[in-house]
Amino acid sequence: MAAGGGGPGGPSAGAGAGGGGDGYKTVYLFDRREKESELGERALQVGESSDYSRFRACVYQTLGISPEEKFVITTTSRKEITCDNFDETVKDGVTLYLLQSVNQLLLSATKERIDFLPHYDTLVKSGMYEYYASEGQNPLPFALAELIDNSLSATSRNNGIRRIQIKLLFDEAQGKPAVAVIDNGRGMTSKQLNNWAVYRLSKFTRQGDFESDHSGYVRPVPVPRSLNSDISYFGVGGKQAVFFVGQSARMISKPADSQDVHELLLSKEDFEKKEKNKEAIYSGYIRNRKPSDSVHITNDDERFLHHLILEEKEKDSFTAVVITGVQPEHIQYLKNYFHLWTRQLAHIYHYYIHGPKGNEIRTSKEVGPFNNIDIEISMFEKGKAPKIVNLREIQDDMQTLYINTAADSFEFKAHVEGDGVVEGIIRYHPFLYDRETYPDDPCFPSKLKDEDDDDDCFIIEKAARGKRPIFECFWNGRLIPYTSVEDFDWCTPPKKRGLAPIECYNRISGALFTNDKFQVSTNKLTFMDLELKLKDKNTLFTRILNGQEQRMKIDREFALWLKDCHEKYDKQIKFTLFKGIITRPDLPSKRQGPWATYSAIEWDGKIYKAGQLVKTIKTLPLFYGSIVRFFLHGDHDGEVYATGGEVQIAMEPQALYDEIKTVPIAKLDRTVAEKAVKKYVEDEMARLPDRLSVTWPEGDELLPNEIRPAGTPIGALRIEILNKKGEAMQKLPGTSHGGSKKLLVELKVILHSSSGNKEIISHISQHGGKWPYWFKKMENIQKLGNYTLKLQVVLNESNADTYAGRPLPSKAIKFSVKEGKPEKFSFGLLDSPFRVGVPFNIPLEFQDEFGHTSQLVTDIQPVLEASGLSLHYEEITNGPNCVIRGVTAKGPVNSCQGKNFNLKVILPSLKEDSQILKIRLLPGPPRRLKVKPDSEILVIENGTAFPFQVEVLDESDNITAQPKLIVHCKFSGAPNLPLYVVDCSSSGTSILTGPAIQVQNIKKDQTLKARIEIPSCKDVAAVEKTIKLLPSSHVARLQIFSVEGQKAIQIKHQDEVNWIAGDVMHNLIFQMYDEGEREIDITSALAEKIKVNWTPDINKEHLLQGLLPDVQVPTSVKDMRYCQVSFQDDHVSLESAFTVRPLPDEPKHLKCELKGGKTVQMGQELQGEIVVIVTDQYGNQIQAFSPSSLSALGIAGVGLDSSNLKMTFQENTESISVRGIKFVPGPPGNKDLCFTWREFSDFIRVKLISGPPAKLLLIDWPELKESIPVINGKELQNPLIVQLCDQWDNPAPVPQVKISLIKANNLKLTPSNQQHKTDEKGRANLGVFSVSAPRGEHIIQIKAIHNKNTIEGPVIKLMILPDPEKPIRLNVKYDKDASFLAGGLFTDFMISVISEDDSVIKNINPARISMKMWKLPSPGNRPPANAETFSCNKIKDNDKEDGCFYFRDKVIPHKVGTYCIQFGFMMDKAYTLSSEQVIVDVLPNQPVKLVPEIQPATPAVSNVRSVVSRTLVRDLHLNITDEYSNHTGIDLVGTVIATIKGSSEEDTDVPLFIGKVKTLEFPFVNGSAEITSLVLAENSPGRDSTEYFIIFEPQLPALSRTLEPYILQFMFYNDVKKQQQMAALTKEKDQLSKSIIMYRSLFEASKQLLDEMKCQVEEAKLKEAQLRNELKAHNIDIPATQQMTHIEALLKRKVTEQEELKKKPRRSCTLPNYTKGSADVLGKIAHLAQIEDDRAAMVISWHLASDMDCVVTLTTDAARRIYDETQGRQQVLPLDSIYKKTLPDWKRPLPHLRNGKLCFKPIGDPIFARDLLTFPDNKEHCETVFGMLLGDTIILDNLDAANHYRREVVKITHCPTLLTRDGDRIRSNGKFGGLQNKAPPMDKLRGMVFGAPIPKQCLILGEQIDLLQQYRSAVCKLGSVNKDLNGQLEYLHTPDMKKKKQELDEQEKNLKLIEQKLGMTPTRKCNDSLRPPTKDMTDCPIPPKRMRRETTRQNRIITKTDV
Repeated sequence: MAAGGGGPGGPSAGAGAGGGGDGYKTVYLFDRREKESELGERALQVGESSDYSRFRACVYQTLGISPEEKFVITTTSRKEITCDNFDETVKDGVTLYLLQSVNQLLLSATKERIDFLPHYDTLVKSGMYEYYASEGQNPLPFALAELIDNSLSATSRNNGIRRIQIKLLFDEAQGKPAVAVIDNGRGMTSKQLNNWAVYRLSKFTRQGDFESDHSGYVRPVPVPRSLNSDISYFGVGGKQAVFFVGQSARMISKPADSQDVHELLLSKEDFEKKEKNKEAIYSGYIRNRKPSDSVHITNDDERFLHHLILEEKEKDSFTAVVITGVQPEHIQYLKNYFHLWTRQLAHIYHYYIHGPKGNEIRTSKEVGPFNNIDIEISMFEKGKAPKIVNLREIQDDMQTLYINTAADSFEFKAHVEGDGVVEGIIRYHPFLYDRETYPDDPCFPSKLKDEDDDDDCFIIEKAARGKRPIFECFWNGRLIPYTSVEDFDWCTPPKKRGLAPIECYNRISGALFTNDKFQVSTNKLTFMDLELKLKDKNTLFTRILNGQEQRMKIDREFALWLKDCHEKYDKQIKFTLFKGIITRPDLPSKRQGPWATYSAIEWDGKIYKAGQLVKTIKTLPLFYGSIVRFFLHGDHDGEVYATGGEVQIAMEPQALYDEIKTVPIAKLDRTVAEKAVKKYVEDEMARLPDRLSVTWPEGDELLPNEIRPAGTPIGALRIEILNKKGEAMQKLPGTSHGGSKKLLVELKVILHSSSGNKEIISHISQHGGKWPYWFKKMENIQKLGNYTLKLQVVLNESNADTYAGRPLPSKAIKFSVKEGKPEKFSFGLLDSPFRVGVPFNIPLEFQDEFGHTSQLVTDIQPVLEASGLSLHYEEITNGPNCVIRGVTAKGPVNSCQGKNFNLKVILPSLKEDSQILKIRLLPGPPRRLKVKPDSEILVIENGTAFPFQVEVLDESDNITAQPKLIVHCKFSGAPNLPLYVVDCSSSGTSILTGPAIQVQNIKKDQTLKARIEIPSCKDVAAVEKTIKLLPSSHVARLQIFSVEGQKAIQIKHQDEVNWIAGDVMHNLIFQMYDEGEREIDITSALAEKIKVNWTPDINKEHLLQGLLPDVQVPTSVKDMRYCQVSFQDDHVSLESAFTVRPLPDEPKHLKCELKGGKTVQMGQELQGEIVVIVTDQYGNQIQAFSPSSLSALGIAGVGLDSSNLKMTFQENTESISVRGIKFVPGPPGNKDLCFTWREFSDFIRVKLISGPPAKLLLIDWPELKESIPVINGKELQNPLIVQLCDQWDNPAPVPQVKISLIKANNLKLTPSNQQHKTDEKGRANLGVFSVSAPRGEHIIQIKAIHNKNTIEGPVIKLMILPDPEKPIRLNVKYDKDASFLAGGLFTDFMISVISEDDSVIKNINPARISMKMWKLPSPGNRPPANAETFSCNKIKDNDKEDGCFYFRDKVIPHKVGTYCIQFGFMMDKAYTLSSEQVIVDVLPNQPVKLVPEIQPATPAVSNVRSVVSRTLVRDLHLNITDEYSNHTGIDLVGTVIATIKGSSEEDTDVPLFIGKVKTLEFPFVNGSAEITSLVLAENSPGRDSTEYFIIFEPQLPALSRTLEPYILQFMFYNDVKKQQQMAALTKEKDQLSKSIIMYRSLFEASKQLLDEMKCQVEEAKLKEAQLRNELKAHNIDIPATQQMTHIEALLKRKVTEQEELKKKPRRSCTLPNYTKGSADVLGKIAHLAQIEDDRAAMVISWHLASDMDCVVTLTTDAARRIYDETQGRQQVLPLDSIYKKTLPDWKRPLPHLRNGKLCFKPIGDPIFARDLLTFPDNKEHCETVFGMLLGDTIILDNLDAANHYRREVVKITHCPTLLTRDGDRIRSNGKFGGLQNKAPPMDKLRGMVFGAPIPKQCLILGEQIDLLQQYRSAVCKLGSVNKDLNGQLEYLHTPDMKKKKQELDEQEKNLKLIEQKLGMTPTRKCNDSLRPPTKDMTDCPIPPKRMRRETTRQNRIITKTDV
């Protein structure tokens, strides 16, 4: 180096020893300005008195830097050296950087010298630096805890998750074992890392020369439980822990605000090396490097560090402690006791993980500051799934058990002298369910299991807690494991019995939480003085209630709390059969409820149930009874244990006592037998009353079921009450605890009726001592019905007929009462009405003396009487229904409504013999008809009606009425006479009349007959009358006349009159006559009744004179007028009518009429004809034409072609027909034709339309002369719209013409070529086509078929360009010369996706690229279903080729053979683009061992003469294989030496081979050695029944490495017979061994598959939870149930919303974009940007109007290609030709802002026009383009604002072009106004306008839809893997698998027995001779997941074939 050396031991050593020399200090400088800078350091000698300027000059000189060059000098912590800090920063031996800027990334790593001499405290406090075991605990977890302490301190300021990871890296494939502790804390600078290395440098002494890693210690504020993370204290624990665990530590750290990673390595090996070389031991280097730079890791034992360092990229700050050289005993402990030590760590940091309240499983977790600590431990072992546990998930650490088994807690606080504060908590663990609930430590059980204990025996000792102390101790919230506090004076069991039982004191646990005022050892294993300080007499204890500190007597408070816990929570009687919760109102109000009721208890080993007979003790008197229920105070539910309760007892016998008693359960007599209680009850029951005795002393006895007449008496009754012994009794037997009760007898007579039972008699009798129970005679029973006489014994006081639920004696006698003989009568219901002469019946009803219905049994003659009537009857009937039949009454009743009469009925011989019946008698039926007037002949005038008065009479001449009583009058003597009808149904009389009698043409008098009768009454005679009819004097006839001069001409009815059209008919008169032909004078009354139909206005004066109104004749000869005159009065309706026919007038007009269509095709004649006629003034045709008139008719019109005109005279119509109208070709439209004849003329208009279709033209299509460029597979720019035209190019509107496309077969159009038809306008829209065709020019022609003629259409030329984004093949690059050895790693495969234009497609998702591998031969060319699939690796920084994907380090299959590899690119769900197949030959790997071709059976031999018995092996072929059992070593030549050895080295008595030799050699050729026979020597030495081994060792000179020999065990015997027996056993043993291996393989594979499935389930759950949280961030909640339904509905709604937003009209650029032929074409400028504001879009688009059509390319070559393709018509702009240094800075402020301050206040909202642009793609390129085009152009609101802005800006700087949102422009030179500076309206820009961007809501919806789709996939995946896992679990529990497990157990037992018989060593699991090839995975580099799959697949094959 220029200024000094740089190695260790150079200047560094000198500096460390004695400073920098006399007056100098050495500074080490790294130049890292450029990548090419020298890697080493420069040592600079700086004078002690030098200042910063001298030092900088020295740097210039040493490094040869020019003074103009800019750089900074910083410390390794990136602190810039300045004049101010030079002296304090630049010390002797300091390392500095030379950089371009402070934040520059380190381009290469550096080394920093450090010193870490021990602090002086090391000597003072060295006595407690060691970890030691206590209470049988391994201290290793506590060493790990020291490292976690450091991480907790480092992460204490984290705002988010505080993540701490402990990784146990025990995978030998990744290097030697290591332990890594990683946190995401604030990291350390290089100086802080130096401080860490200094021993005993605590946080309190890091001052002076040391830069503190805590920036000066500040004591944290008090927090609950002192959880302040301030637990990294002494500068000792970390180093001690590191070197306790291993022999080397690598510290890697990155501060949050630094670009550099600092790395320090401390190792025992390095210390020893320095000591040996006599170097400074406590000095070294800190490596400062960039993140993820692992080039310095070259040791293969540490290759796991590459992965750890690679993870640095994602981290802002971190610290990692990597320990290597881990002690072997520690590795075993960490592996074997993983659950134990992770549980211990969860215990140590319990309150940091779960918060001050701890892990309360029963309560929901509150979100708080302690939920962000995440301590995760993971262990990685080779071939096993990683073990990962989060300490938060551990639920069985001791503090969790203490918290969740406690029923209540007692919190207190202790204040020690000084600032020492201890928070304490005591928890109570009650006695429950016949056991203590105090938790035992599962890992360190403190008491014996009581499996052999008697149930009735209890261990007293210290009961629940055992010998454990009460309190565990925590320092700053962290457990100090080796310190505990036994108790305090106030919580020790009292010597005398206290408030709570003594055992309650053994049911408490506790914890103490101290602050940092108490000393702990440096390794935090023990407190130094905690217990002494707490038990000091000055220590003050206070209780904490509801979070408040209260000074009370702590011992009294604790005793009361303990008593309360015992009473509340200890449960000792088991209450079962829960019934419900009740309240007990009989108790005092405070204890009324709640009470839980139960039907049974278990107590003292006995069960008491409801209904069980019991007896009490300690009650006065003693109670005998049955249990009703049990009471337990409190709101309980279900079975529960309690210390006591109450029992409710029903006193027995209930017949005597009928009482319920409630006593404490403790007062039940548990000694009495149930039989004794039962006997007592039965004896008491015999004394109760049993029956009644009844006698009748005075007669009138009532017999059971007797029927008695009403009023019969019942005699007197005498009653006696008897008990079961027949003894008479008057009261209940007396009891020992109360007075006896008297008995009464109650008599009741009950009537049973349909409405219910009714009590009619009730008496009570009591016993008088001398007289018995007595009831008097009863004579008042008169009601009919069924009766019961009931006698009932009742109690004297309550009248109760039951006692204690048992009925007292009773007796019931049933009887009936019936009616007596008849004494009176009444009338029944009569059938009314009653009519004169009509018979009716009178029903009679009879009653006895009590009014009961009776019957007449004797004959009787009734008498009937009524005033004014004659009465008689037919008979009277006897029996139940007595009726007087056939009663008839006659006499006058005066009216139709009848008359009331009193009818008296007399029945002799009855006590009450007469009754009056009131009836109303109506007239009888009709008998005759009476008509008035009475005379026989009647006279009336024709046309009038005649009334008759009629009456209908009965047989007594009463006017009568009845329904349908209708009277008719029929006339005869003339036709059409009326019929008179009248209805007399209601009154019997009425006026009979009807219509007038009208006889036609009567000239004189006429006689008629009238017959009056009732049709419905045939027996009533008819009445006849004669009528004389006279002629009428009313109007009968009307006549009309037309007066011409003196002559009147009659116009008859319906005559036709001819008259000139349009003229008026005058002088019309009329006359009227009566029936006698007499003329009638017209009066005003008659004139009003005359009407005419041709005018509403009639002159009445004229009518009186006989004149009618004038008639107007129609103007058209076709219109005939119908005229009518009518007269109508009450008698007649007359009319007279005539028709007026118009005649034509004089000629007046010429009229032309077009017959046929009005349209004429161009070049064609008019299809119809034009008819010409002459009409009068009203248009009536006049016959004026003749054949000679043709020459006088003239025709003229614009464009008329007269060559084919034809005119003909039509005789039948007197008209001229014109044909052959034709026009010269011209523009279509309306044409007028003029016709003239004489002085008359007329015009007619026809429509000229286009001619027949002759051409096809394209609408809105570019010029067809040149080819249209289109990318293959993309759509054409415009739709194909064709128009039919005639030969003159006029559009031909001909519909339904077929249009077809003609193209070559290699040109494909999508949608496919379908036939289209033209619409009504003659147009056909063929739509927009996607074109697919080979590269080059192609032709499309459009044709039409019209009337079987083909119309040729235009020819379209398409230039097909390749699609740069369409994948067509995969390009695969790899080392084709590489050889592939089994189990090794493939060479790197580089895959790229090639598009149609042979370019590499970029921006492809790597997940869509896959690699499949399978073994050949496989049927077909497609990969099989079980082909192995690989994903591509992550892109590395040095992968320079963009768009390439790499498959690295893929494992070569273990088996030799030919394999096929194929790569795929998933284009969509249905199609995958595959590469060409790569065929590789997998070759064997390096030779490893010698194995037999076929495993021989275990030989059993002897040394007898027989050669067969001495033969060890026959035909043994030994081959060399690699580690994967592939045959190898074909080219090796050598020998195989066979040697026999014993099971131990001391065994010298070893059998010999034949020839008495110890070894034999066999040739090894072509990779194999053949041993035809191997025989022992006869009488060979050897011990009987001993196991020996033949070792076949290969000797191969060409091979440098030693191969593993093949070892064959055999049994040696001296006895032939025994040898034969043992040979059979060894054969059986070999078969069993083989079967056992198969079974073990099966179960191991199943287990691995299950583990993998569980991993997949966890991954799926994690993914689902992650996506759910992301959805929540978007305010989308997914319900727990019916997820898929909800997701689908949500997706559908979101997609619909997005589509609706997209469909909304949005401004778009209609300028066709240039087709991108390659990736170098960006497109037209109009399409590169979008603008949201409409006004801004309009003015900017106009401003850039000349550039909008310009195509932007990346390169000039691409621009030139477009220029050539378009023959120079397309303007282009290549980006590589833009001078970019003059482009504006997009971050530059507006001109009115200078140095962040306003120069003036602008108006009009100014903004750079470029800032309004958004770029959908290629943002960087677009900024270049628009930066050049727009420059600094500014846009404002209006012209006034723009002028104001320019006026102010030019005062300070140049003003750019200004645009306004109103469309004005002020150029940069200040010019404005004129058309060229005013933007036209938006519609005038012809679509050349920037489009509007997609709405932001649409983008948000797109993100939500993408998330929902991902979440739907995740839910489906989770369901799928859960289903697979459940299926696998079910499979493992199938009977078949259970059977296989049993078979394996049996075979292992049999194998063990056989080996014992053989005397052999038990079979070793690692025995290579027995191990199947599939299980040899010890050194296999296959990743664990793949290894599991292979093992599973192979073992499934084994299952099917071998097991």
